[in-house]
Amino acid sequence: MNKALTLRGAQQHGHRYIPEILDRMSRDEVRTEHLATHVMSLDDGPKGYRMFKEKEDGCVRAVFRPGA
Repeated sequence: MNKALTLRGAQQHGHRYIPEILDRMSRDEVRTEHLATHVMSLDDGPKGYRMFKEKEDGCVRAVFRPGA
């Protein structure tokens, strides 16, 4: 191992920007529809989790909504 190697890490302060992001979303300045590849009802939860795990049908992010 190289003892002269320096590793650094940091966290983003995302919570600081949440109010601004939500405000922009409410004004349709930030579009998020593309983030959810599959929208399903809560009853389809097991199916959605399986699709995500196995990357079926191009599932990148499943969103579950009551009554969807």
